[in-house]
This record gives sequence, C-alpha cells and structure tokens, in this order.
Amino acid sequence: MPLSAGRSVVVITGASSGIGRATAHAFAMRGASLVLAARRADMLQDVARECRALGGAALAVPTDVTDEDQVQELALRALERFGRIDVWFNNAGVGVFGRFKDIPSDVWRRVIETNLFGYVHGARAVMPVFRRQGRGILINNASIVGRLAKPDSTAYATSKFAVRGFAEALRQEVLDQPGIHVCTILPAVIDTPFFHHAANFSHHRVRAAPPVYTPEKVAETVVALAGRPRAEVVIGGAGKVAVTLKRIAPGVMTRINGRALNYGFLASDPSPETKGTLFEPMRDGRPVRGGWRKGPNDGGVPLLATALVAVPLGMLALNRWRRSA
Repeated sequence: MPLSAGRSVVVITGASSGIGRATAHAFAMRGASLVLAARRADMLQDVARECRALGGAALAVPTDVTDEDQVQELALRALERFGRIDVWFNNAGVGVFGRFKDIPSDVWRRVIETNLFGYVHGARAVMPVFRRQGRGILINNASIVGRLAKPDSTAYATSKFAVRGFAEALRQEVLDQPGIHVCTILPAVIDTPFFHHAANFSHHRVRAAPPVYTPEKVAETVVALAGRPRAEVVIGGAGKVAVTLKRIAPGVMTRINGRALNYGFLASDPSPETKGTLFEPMRDGRPVRGGWRKGPNDGGVPLLATALVAVPLGMLALNRWRRSA
C-alpha cells in the first residue's frame, strides 16, 4: 500500500547539502516528519530549521554512515522520536576523479565504505523495522554511473554498480512481504556541491558535464516513490537516452563514454591532488546547488547530449548499411 508523503516518517542520509537537503525540503513542504543525518552537525541543524519552517517536523542526528553503530543509533533515534520509519533514503555519498593507477588504495577503500557499506549499514538498521511494521520503502541513490560507468571514476562506478545489485538482491528477499519496497534512483548529472567535494587525482579541475539537472528534480522523484514505489528510476533526459543506447549499442556507448565523459568532467586547467570530503567533511557553506547550471550549461543542446544521441545512431545506421550492401 503506497504511503502518503505528508504523513511519512522519512530518514535521509547525506542531508546537509545537495540532493539530500533538497529532498528534505520537498518532504517537509508536504508535512512529513524528517530524521536528518550527515557528518556536518552545524549544517544539519540549519536543514532541520528550514524543514520546520516549511511545515515538517525535523530531528537532526549527526551520523557518519561508514560507522555501523552510528547508523543503528540513527534508526533508534527515529523510532524514539516518531515511533516508526516509513521511508529510508540512502543518499550519503562521496566521489573521486582520476585514473585507476593514480587513486591511492585508502581513497578507493573509503569510496566503497561510504557509497556501498554506508547503504548496507542503512539497510541493516531499517529492514528489521520494516519487517516488524510489515511495510516501508528503502530508496538507494545509485547514480546513472551505476548503469554506464565512467572513465576516471573507477571507485565511484564500482560502488554504484554494487548498489544496484545490492538493491535487486534485497528486492528479491522481501517478496514475502509485499508492503516492503526497495527502490533505486539513477540521477544523471545534478547541480550539487558533489563536484566541489570530490577527491581529485586527475591533475585537472573537476566540473559538471552538461546537461545538468536540478537537485529538486531528484527530490520530487524520491517523494513520488513514497506514493508509488518502483524498482529503478533514471532521472534526467540525457541519462534515459544514454541507458537506452547502452542497451542498443553497448560497444559503441563504451567508446563514446570513454571519450566524451573524460573530457566532459575534466577541465583543461590543472588542479592539485586532494582527498576532498572523503575523510573529513568540507564546510564550504554550499547548501543545495553547486552552481553548475550557469553559462554553457544553460540553453541550446549540449555537445555531450548531442553526441550521446547522434553518434551511436549514426554508427548503427552505418553498420546496417554495410551489412545490406
């Protein structure tokens, strides 16, 4: 039975900025009760105040999702305050850019610990609650990279592919309780502070490759899943096109992604090596957006989106013509 977003108790990890903060706002505007988790306690309190002003109830619980005990405590605090958990949004995540050979092992491991084990910890905390309740919705943020991969992001791509597999396995395990749903969202490039916060061993400045979508678009999708759960949802037109073309012409898309996305996310100007927010949060004051929808990200048809559509279709047409000749 679908949930009403306005009556839901919703736990959101990674709630201090970006998609998590936008999603907290979207649920709060519908009167939901929110339990907000992130490492940055000060920004988390800001989000809680914003949610209350928007009409929701909010509890801030500083949490590092790599620590399973802290995630268990997060679930306990939610139950103590609101008596149940209806939606759990596994959203906290980190990224790293750079060639596989250049990314240190501790950085690689930290990405997996956060993006995969952080979600495992969330599921371990909430799935027993859902079992007892007989209902609940677990939503995992896997990224479009969990379908397509991306050069210079081996650790991130690995974590996101794993999240999709983890969610599918959980989905099969709860077939005996139809009131429990496991959903996966796959956003395309979103205008959040993610690219400012990512670790970087590429020696180039990291940027968001257009087209760039708003975090509010993702937030509305998450809210919609509370009312109508679905297994997987791709967010963003370019992502939907890319996933379709990956099915039609997987080899062609591998070559296109390997070229276009490499240049799309890495600028020509240099950048020093940094571990970003992997081990320590960054207090840069960026709340929801990262400022990537300015200038060339607005207006017109972006080169990357055009390439994703035109080049594979052109190559398919050429191959068919050669076979028929």
